[in-house]
Formats: sequence, C-alpha cells, structure tokens
Amino acid sequence: MSAQTMKAWRTHEFTTPSKALKYDDVPVPVPGPGEVLIKVQAVPFNVNDLERVAGGNMMAAPPLPFTPGMELVGVVTQCGDGVGYLQGKRVAAGAKNANGALAEYALAQASSTFEIPEDLPLPEAAGLFFPFHISWLGLYDRADLKAGQSVLIHAGAGGFGVAAIQLAKLRGARVFCTVGHDAKKAICTELGAEAVWNYNTEDYAQGVLDLTDGKGCDVVFDTVGEALWDRSFHCLGYNGHFLMMGAAGPNKPAVDQKSLVPRKIALGNFKFCGVIFNYAFEPMAKMLKQGMGWNFALHQQGAATHKQLLEWLAAGKIKPVIGKTIRMDEVPRALDELAARDEETRKVVGRVVVVL
Repeated sequence: MSAQTMKAWRTHEFTTPSKALKYDDVPVPVPGPGEVLIKVQAVPFNVNDLERVAGGNMMAAPPLPFTPGMELVGVVTQCGDGVGYLQGKRVAAGAKNANGALAEYALAQASSTFEIPEDLPLPEAAGLFFPFHISWLGLYDRADLKAGQSVLIHAGAGGFGVAAIQLAKLRGARVFCTVGHDAKKAICTELGAEAVWNYNTEDYAQGVLDLTDGKGCDVVFDTVGEALWDRSFHCLGYNGHFLMMGAAGPNKPAVDQKSLVPRKIALGNFKFCGVIFNYAFEPMAKMLKQGMGWNFALHQQGAATHKQLLEWLAAGKIKPVIGKTIRMDEVPRALDELAARDEETRKVVGRVVVVL
C-alpha cells in the first residue's frame, strides 16, 4: 500500500465469495463532513456481508465492484468536518452505507462510531459493538423487557444471540433459546439460558408453553427469519413483542403469506417490531424521517448505551463471545464455508472475526 492506495476485498460479481471477491489495490477513501477514516484492525462477519456478496438482502445494491463488510474496529486516522474529537481514537463503528470494512482503511459515519478501550484486546473488541447494541435496542428499547418476564432467543449461540442472552439475564428475565445444532446448546446454558432446543429437531414452541404454564413467552428475539415464524407466533404470549432482528437462516417462508398478517399477527394479539442498527445525529435523523419515513435512534442514545456496556464489560457482567478468528487472506474461503453451512461451520458459536 502506498500513501494513497490500500488493499481491499471487492465484490466483482454477485456469486459465491471465492468467485466474487478479489484483493485489489484501490484508493484510500477521504472522509466527508461528519465522517471518519479508520485504519482497520478487525472486522466481524455479519450475515449481511454474505448476502451482499451473493447479491441478496439489499434495499439498493451498490455498483460493482464494491467492498463488503458492515462493521469494524480500528483507529481513526482522519476526520471530516465537525467530528475532529475522534482523531486518533480507537473505535468500533458501522461502515459507511453498511459496506467497506474488509479493507485496510474504511469510512464510517461519526454518529455510529464509539470509542473502545485501548486495553480491550482483539478479537474481543470486535465482538462487543453490533451484538450488544442491537440486542439493547431490541430487548430494552423496543420490548422494554422487565424482571420476571420470559424471552425466547432464536440462534442463541450466534453472534447476536449470545449478547441477547446476557442482556436479558441482566434484566432478570427468564431466557429460553433455540440453536441450529446440538453442539451449540452448551454455550447458551453457560450464559444462563433455562432451556435450549434444536429448532431443526425439537418442538421449542411446545417447550415454551410448557414452561410458562401455557401462557407463552413475553418476547421473541428472532435472528433466523421466516422459517421459524409460525411456531414462534404460536408460543408468544398476549401483548408480547416479536423482535425481527434479522434473517440468518434459510430464506424459506414457513407460512402462507396471504394469511400471515390477518390471521397470525392480528389474532395473536402481539406486537411485531422491526429492529435496525444505526444511529444518526438529530438533523440527519429528521431528514431521513422526512425523506424516507425511517426512524433512526439518535447518537446520544447510542453513546449512553455504549457507556453502560463498557461499564458492564469492565465489571465482568457481560463478555463478547468469539468462536473463530481468521486472517485477511482467508476471507473468501471463510465466507464460502458460512454459505455452505457444513457440519463444522454450524458448530461455531459467537462471532467470526477477521483480524488484520
């Protein structure tokens, strides 16, 4: 890399990662107003990275070629106008436009950039940000989870699930989990889950009903997607919250879409909540609401959340769970393995992190 160029993985066509990705020399991006340039130290894999390389799960596909990678940890080397307070800081951040992290340098909006302690080692530093922030937004902000309530966390051993278990337990909630492989049950139990089912082979909905005296749980935290919706609705209690956190599982509708809204949701008497991770400064939040109708959490809310998470981390009340670390040159192969969902890959718990 020269002073003006860098190495970056770029998607050249929408196909399997090993075919799509090339390790290119590209210009180092320049931050605009409200943006920062970050020298990347680590990149946690997000299921959306895989979807975007393949050409799916995008509201607007970026022009090819583009660099995937939604989130990162690194050091701010350059600041755009108005955000100089981040210069030289070690940070966790969401990549600008949810792409660009799998490179030596990446841009991020300062509104979704937060300081990380220098003494928090890699890869743990990369396991704190997205999973705990989005779990907070879902469980605490949307569902207002309270002590004594119960929550069913799908994919409890995944990157987001392990964070959700810990935050739910800190609120004094009862935690039930599902996993996609029996080997993943142990980590859920270790983190405090009362019961864990394999959603491929066991009837978790009946299990939840049995453990709640037939009433159902108060919250469903779903990162798997439509394949689990029907049984999830079946075991969600009156006035409960269904948190649609993502869709990491196979994209196969398990229910009749024509009957889903009127029959399952309306007659279920529960709240169906979308949860998206992003923060904005107030002027941008208002602009997004006016122009697109989107609601973004404000940066100051994210900053308060982040401060509390760091305090809990220092006190040993939460811990990032890292299942695997890889090198930058291993990215295409590792994404191929995730796409294949082979036996060994399905056993990985927590986050897969690329360490530069």
